[in-house]
Amino acid sequence: MNRVYLSPPEMGPEERSMLLAAFDSNWIAPLGPDVDAFEAEFAQRVGVAHAVALSSGTAALHLALLLVGVGPGDEVLVPSFTFVATANAVVYRGATPVFVDCSLDTWNMDPDLVAEDLDRRASVGRLPAAVVTVDLYGQSCDYDRLAAACDRHRVPLVEDAAEALGATYRGRSAGSFGRMGVFSFNGNKIITTSGGGMLVTESAEEAERARYLATQAREPAPHYEHVTIGYNYRLSNLLAALGRAQLAGLDSRMTRRKRINGRYREALGDLPGVDFLPIAPYGEPNYWLTCVTVDPDLAGTDRETIRLALEEQDIESRPTWKPLHLQPVFADNQVLGGAVCARIFELGLCLPTGSALPDDDFDRVVTTIRRLARG
Repeated sequence: MNRVYLSPPEMGPEERSMLLAAFDSNWIAPLGPDVDAFEAEFAQRVGVAHAVALSSGTAALHLALLLVGVGPGDEVLVPSFTFVATANAVVYRGATPVFVDCSLDTWNMDPDLVAEDLDRRASVGRLPAAVVTVDLYGQSCDYDRLAAACDRHRVPLVEDAAEALGATYRGRSAGSFGRMGVFSFNGNKIITTSGGGMLVTESAEEAERARYLATQAREPAPHYEHVTIGYNYRLSNLLAALGRAQLAGLDSRMTRRKRINGRYREALGDLPGVDFLPIAPYGEPNYWLTCVTVDPDLAGTDRETIRLALEEQDIESRPTWKPLHLQPVFADNQVLGGAVCARIFELGLCLPTGSALPDDDFDRVVTTIRRLARG
């Protein structure tokens, strides 16, 4: 049996053609015409004025936090239920992440907890330097409520849309909320450049500042002149060419992942104790990953038993994110709530959702789960 991966990259003739065209042009690195075109096409897709192509989503988030003014000694509100990179970028700036629980009905950052904490902090003059949201598993946060809370206290909002390219909130694209948005093109994302990311903003000045910092903060001189510390964060022209081809196929990938998600719900939805990540009524996800929770008291099995059984069949699955407030590296950090995301982690499992998942492999996943979860 072939191995079934969680979310493998999907490459085709378009990617090969554009990558080879960039190769043949000899625009290899660090920049080139495909970088410029990728930025322009991406900004148009997301509905923002400017995009800056970078080496990773983490690099984009690091620069976004720098640009909104996060620095040493600051605190930043961050979801606990997310990948560690979101909090790591805060630490890169010398700041401290303060973790916020998620809402059970979306698995995203709880707007009520954010609003309550900002009000409390304002009353004692200790507002955070920023709020970072994460559009988890391809579903947007509730930005009407989150943005209102941040605007009321003039706290910058940075949107980590690493997993959510193509998703919408009330018809508006993920990544276009707040002062900055960031995306990831890691190999398991809905589109990939092998490694890479994008920072988006409405500000031409901030976009140019990001480009300057991402190219080692080199001054416009014939020699290498530097007056500030910069970073080696720019995306290569070859990878940008790959990204352009992937971006052109985004709608097809989202359609197929949505279909896979619907098939999982149809095939497993009757099992006692098996539930799915809720779809919020305010938007449309990109269905990056299909996630379930397994209640052992009702299902007659548990998340880990299913995961191991799938692995025996050479099928990759993965627990949902371990909350950051439970990670040893952040054991001393403050957390607001935490029980909701801890419970989802205890029960949650991500299932194979690759855009090109074959029917036979899908059936293997379903058959394995149903064999165990019959009560």
